[in-house]
Amino acid sequence: MRHFRHVQSGVFATSTKLTIVLFLMVAFKPLFVSAQAQASRSFKVIHNFTGGKDGGYPYAGLVIDRAGNLYGTANLGGDLAAQCPPVNQGCGTLFELVRSKAGYSFRVLYAFRGGSDGQGPYGRVSIGPGGKLYGTTVGGGNQACPGGCGTVFRVSPPENCIGRCPSDESVLYRFRGGNDAYYPTGDLAFDPMGNIYGTTYLGANAGTVYQLTPANGKWTESVLYNFTGQNGTGGNPYSGVVLDSSGNLYGTTLSGGINLAGTVFELSPAGSGWQESTLFDFHSKKNGVSPQGGLMLATSGALIGVTEADGSRDGGTVYKLDRSGSGWKLTTLYGLSGVGGDCGPWAKVIQDAAGNLYGTTQGYVPAGDYGMVFQLTHTSTGWKEIVLHRFSGGDGEVPYSTLVFDSSGKLYGTTNLGGAHGYGVVFEIAP
Repeated sequence: MRHFRHVQSGVFATSTKLTIVLFLMVAFKPLFVSAQAQASRSFKVIHNFTGGKDGGYPYAGLVIDRAGNLYGTANLGGDLAAQCPPVNQGCGTLFELVRSKAGYSFRVLYAFRGGSDGQGPYGRVSIGPGGKLYGTTVGGGNQACPGGCGTVFRVSPPENCIGRCPSDESVLYRFRGGNDAYYPTGDLAFDPMGNIYGTTYLGANAGTVYQLTPANGKWTESVLYNFTGQNGTGGNPYSGVVLDSSGNLYGTTLSGGINLAGTVFELSPAGSGWQESTLFDFHSKKNGVSPQGGLMLATSGALIGVTEADGSRDGGTVYKLDRSGSGWKLTTLYGLSGVGGDCGPWAKVIQDAAGNLYGTTQGYVPAGDYGMVFQLTHTSTGWKEIVLHRFSGGDGEVPYSTLVFDSSGKLYGTTNLGGAHGYGVVFEIAP
């Protein structure tokens, strides 16, 4: 079992079952000075979180709509009268950065309240049918779990609104704990029929893949697969799933597998149920371990993912899985540099039209590494890394963020910590 550094959280810190996502126990090592090229890009912070009504600790990154507006979640803050332990500093927010010719203006679309409502979102929101925002909170809802078992929610952003505008929030499902799924994290995915798919970090055993089906204004939950984390199977999926055109689901588990270092899995419809297949067991320093970040489904059908630890240069890896005969073959595209321990990518990469890959590394602050934004470009001799920005603390630190592009090629993301007030930032990187 691997351990991860502590990051303040409303719910995870209340449950000893989830200490593996809260602490990183590694020996101090000197900061590795990278020799990679530093790109000439324009970086700026477009919002500094205060930990107050705007929120704090934006873990997961952003999504962008067709108008260029950005949406994300913050793990605490918001309604400061709402007491969500252990910090009792609000229960988190769903926020929007509204685009205009003058730049971006920040507003809170919804402040979670805890209790039967959600608390402590860890995942990104997704833009679903009708432009509505869907997401998860790791706590709140049913109180059968410490801090609540978590929820799936939907928010309808107000239209044609200036200033403070209320949003319509609905809890679609409250996880029940026990033999049901609980503690949902990661991105949500939708099929053409409007069904929702996601992962929970825990369940009856070691996490689940679940489906929510709409009917007559209500949502029904089905656990498609229960991970055990034992006997060679994966455990503790964190980052959601992606769907291919045939309806197959793909994702990663943080732990489990033959070597207890995580897996890539596939769930395929099979009769009235689903068949799970492990596509790859992580096992070596070369290939990396702990695939914390989710997967990107390339137009070629390949799966591209990341590991947050090990690799040839101790900073995790970026890898690709291609179909090969009746199975899958893993190729390590690039080994990122790091200071040792779990300092590599926490979130999945994205790809531009030219095939370049973009991602973030979380870094290791005690060794002076505050994380970075990187680009990988394919050349005739392999993949070349370009560092687009290295964080310094005052401009943000520990980016767990998946990145997004706007129509002009600007990149946007979040850092979980740092910035002017220490509660994280939203940043922009222009070409």
